[in-house]
Amino acid sequence: MTRPLFISLDGPKGTGKTTLLEAVTQALRVDGHKVIRLCEKKSDPSRGQTMALVNQLARAPGLGLELQVCERLADSRAWISQNVLPKQPADSIILIDRWYPSDAAFRRLLPFADILRLNIERKVRVPDLHVGVVTRAETSWARAAARTRGLGSTVIHSLEEQVACTEAFERAVAEQGWVLCRNEGTVEEATDYVVGQIQGVL
Repeated sequence: MTRPLFISLDGPKGTGKTTLLEAVTQALRVDGHKVIRLCEKKSDPSRGQTMALVNQLARAPGLGLELQVCERLADSRAWISQNVLPKQPADSIILIDRWYPSDAAFRRLLPFADILRLNIERKVRVPDLHVGVVTRAETSWARAAARTRGLGSTVIHSLEEQVACTEAFERAVAEQGWVLCRNEGTVEEATDYVVGQIQGVL
């Protein structure tokens, strides 16, 4: 590879994405690959200011404010694309926890086509593989309820909203041709599936 393979894992809250990321990382390393784990929110230098807007949006939804959130997120991804991703070893596989596909789950008013355009215009790096991790909304909601931190979301507060979030994300997966991973069986099954998809683009 002349540059790192860049793979994003996205999806609604509570779908087991982080657990799956850890398992995929370990499986790839056992196979001899150099794997770099990144997290969008931890790599974003403007996350605090953006989350202040997200909290404001949760209290008073509006198209203008949602557009501001999406623009700020796209600006941050452009910064990560220019300042973080190029510094990774060329022979590595980068797994990032969330990227612009996640906006398809959490934004409500701005069409995803517009969100995608914002990111492309800013030259946000397009992943070599998008993996959408989903479960039934009732499953992810129940999983989140069993965690100490709960769903941990500033935008989702009810099962009905989780259903809408899941349905919106699955529509985007189908429309964009992303890889869909249904994570309702064992972690091993989901891991084998995602690793197989990654092997297919190596």
